[in-house]
Amino acid sequence: MEDTRNLIDKFKGQSNEQIFDALAKTRNDLEIAIENVEHDFNIGTIVRNANSFNVKKVHIIGRKKYNRRGAMCTDKYIEVCHHATLEEFLETQVNREIVAIENNTPRALPLHDKKFTQPTTLIFGSENNGISGELLAAAADVRYIESFGSTRSVNVGVASGIAMYAWAEQNLLK
Repeated sequence: MEDTRNLIDKFKGQSNEQIFDALAKTRNDLEIAIENVEHDFNIGTIVRNANSFNVKKVHIIGRKKYNRRGAMCTDKYIEVCHHATLEEFLETQVNREIVAIENNTPRALPLHDKKFTQPTTLIFGSENNGISGELLAAAADVRYIESFGSTRSVNVGVASGIAMYAWAEQNLLK
């Protein structure tokens, strides 16, 4: 029987548990956090992107339920943690640099200038309201993705892929 899952060839025919275990051996130190993203498909997209970059884990802060269809089953191959409160999430971030990807604050600097030099957690927030003030205050750094057209920002799922790639360029593609 043909394995029709969206997997690279070396994982075809393996169980979800075997794939999870194999990826766990090569996971990098990047973590992703999603705070109250409102559109389920965007959460799924961020989880899928995180799997593509083989990040250590994904944290979902606030609302737990999301449309796993958008993740294309990649949530089976990565650790996804739910935190009911911001405080609960922050307790997991000891010795990590929290970098918020947010364009709606004067504190934000361009992503292309960021030097990722320590264990990092990238934060992504709500499509309408951005990252909460409390989480922005807890972030060591805030970055925005430069835009060259007429819109101020890209979709949060797209932003996650861009930011993860910026991190990967400095930490995985040397």
